[in-house]
Amino acid sequence: MDSDRRGQWLRGVLDLCVLALLRDGESYGYELAQSLDAAGVGPIQGGTLYPVLLRLQRTGLVTAQWRAGASGPARKYYQLTDDGRAALRHGGNAWLAFVAPVTGIVTKGVDG
Repeated sequence: MDSDRRGQWLRGVLDLCVLALLRDGESYGYELAQSLDAAGVGPIQGGTLYPVLLRLQRTGLVTAQWRAGASGPARKYYQLTDDGRAALRHGGNAWLAFVAPVTGIVTKGVDG
């Protein structure tokens, strides 16, 4: 896939992906990046992920708390707020409403 196109798509959905990963519990930046990569989104650099986390924190969709690491440096853990859960529900529904027709259009061109 063209990396420029992938980057454009990712910018449009990374906030939603991060909110979804935090749905089941708190996490820290590096762990979120690993989860995104494992899910097939691809490697996400800190320079991409941390501004998203900061924006989500500033808008009240996540909270953050520093904790001392057991065997390393302190980590900043992020947790979904009630507003974040609402944004995830709304954004998830909006994404599904958007992706379904796009998939229909694109797959028609791919199949024939």
